[in-house]
Amino acid sequence: MTGIEIGLWSLVGILSLIWIGMHVSIALALVSFLGIWALRDNPQLAARTLSLAARESISSYLFGVVPLFVLMGLVVSRADIGRDTFDVANRAFQRLKGGLGMATVGANAVFAAITGISIASAAVFAKVAVPEMMRIGHTGRFASGVVAGSSVLGMMIPPSLLLILYGIIAEQSVGHLFIAGIGPGLVLALAFCIGIAVMVRFFPGFTGIAIAPPRERLAPVSLLRDTTSKLLPIVLLITLVLGGIYGGVFTPTEAGAIGALGAIVIALAKRRIGARTLWQVTLETGHITAAICFLIIAATMYSRFLSLSGLPAFLTEWVAARDVGIYGFILLYCLILVVLGTILDSSSIMLIALPLVLPIAQAMQIDLIWFGIITVLAVEIGLLTPPLGLSVYVIKGALDDPRIGLGDVFAGAAPFALIMAVVLVLIIVFPAIAIGLL
Repeated sequence: MTGIEIGLWSLVGILSLIWIGMHVSIALALVSFLGIWALRDNPQLAARTLSLAARESISSYLFGVVPLFVLMGLVVSRADIGRDTFDVANRAFQRLKGGLGMATVGANAVFAAITGISIASAAVFAKVAVPEMMRIGHTGRFASGVVAGSSVLGMMIPPSLLLILYGIIAEQSVGHLFIAGIGPGLVLALAFCIGIAVMVRFFPGFTGIAIAPPRERLAPVSLLRDTTSKLLPIVLLITLVLGGIYGGVFTPTEAGAIGALGAIVIALAKRRIGARTLWQVTLETGHITAAICFLIIAATMYSRFLSLSGLPAFLTEWVAARDVGIYGFILLYCLILVVLGTILDSSSIMLIALPLVLPIAQAMQIDLIWFGIITVLAVEIGLLTPPLGLSVYVIKGALDDPRIGLGDVFAGAAPFALIMAVVLVLIIVFPAIAIGLL
């Protein structure tokens, strides 16, 4: 077989292994080893090539950003700051029709800016927002759909683990990616709020007819004090991390360290965590970081194998010969990502697809920061689509409510997946949404 044929068969092998239940990092490493062996007919050379890739892939100082932002996100999640954010957002939106749903989106947007993990947002707000929305008359389907849709903001609004992963694979500035994610994240949050208002007004059978929740009867001074105590720490943490990156004061890695320390100080000051919980969070950070590092190592191995096979160069020439243009290529790419999202998780999709498409994007002189935002948003749509829909499964598990079935959560999330697709088209047509701040 030629190198191109071996490269194509490797894709079939990886998808098949993942489909039967093999972890994506093991599948990537195994197929890369077998592929280089087939290309060079030398198992020792294959082993040495992959060993070199493993040593070089995570030796950079940049990789310190992964555990630091993971630690910050987990501390914030355990400190119950998500509930504080929801309470403040609820006060801001309570007079609007569908205000509790909008409050969930607003709280998720703020929470995303200090966690960067969609799954954490889904788990927190499934327990905080869904019961409250159902209590005032919204259907479980709509309430869980709001949480599922807004949870994806965690991977768009910085800091975002997917943006970090993309920056590492594509060798792009993580700081620039963080800044580029601000505009699309805010546009997406606004689009969700508009979508909620439209659904509540025109589709009451889907959303349920909510009664106005009782307003808090607090003295103005007490209300201001309570709101400030809940919101000020969050604002300070966001300003410290993102302001430091945007202002050039910190590198992303340094900002991660400052953010993690700030989150721990806030959690201890609020007496939300103790030494035992902090130790558990540290262990969980290590587990998540190890899993991410294995994925990055495997992706580096796979990228080297693909380079040896010549498949990326072949695909670049093939796309150029078809003359589909930049927008044709991007639309086809996004369609493939969304389809893959129905069977694979976000990280797996990026690790498989990016080594193949980045050479094409570079040959077309596409801005790779803009391309990264498009990639993350298209991949995130897969978090809401069956049969995998990782956020949907997390919400269902967190709710533990027999009245809300898995199908209900998928049905509730469908309008938000459609809204994400519309925002994706807007970012493709108007790149300034993503790269206007750079």
